[in-house]
Amino acid sequence: MAEMSVEGTDLSVRLVRNEKFWGLLGDLRVPLASVTAVEAVPDGRRAVRGMRAPGLGGPQRLIGTWRARGNKQYVCVRRGQPAVKVTLEGQRYRTVLIGLDDAEQVAARIRSAAGL
Repeated sequence: MAEMSVEGTDLSVRLVRNEKFWGLLGDLRVPLASVTAVEAVPDGRRAVRGMRAPGLGGPQRLIGTWRARGNKQYVCVRRGQPAVKVTLEGQRYRTVLIGLDDAEQVAARIRSAAGL
């Protein structure tokens, strides 16, 4: 299960081994200064936009990189699970979307740490 946390002046996303394998992703670390918006969404799967390239897209899980015009998303979500959606500026990914059962609390911690 993916973890999202604030470590010093960075936002960190850690994936477990099978998420890295199926999503063709590594862990992600970005400076909090690049965070422009944070929100909790009720169903992370419905917030994904674009085409998968590369990664896993099944009925229960979406893990990988999704690409749309002007938006590249780092995605790890499950069907029906809330997620934290983070919008970034000047980073490899424009959006980070991570499914977490405590999405509201994690989003609030990130907003506070980023000064939003």
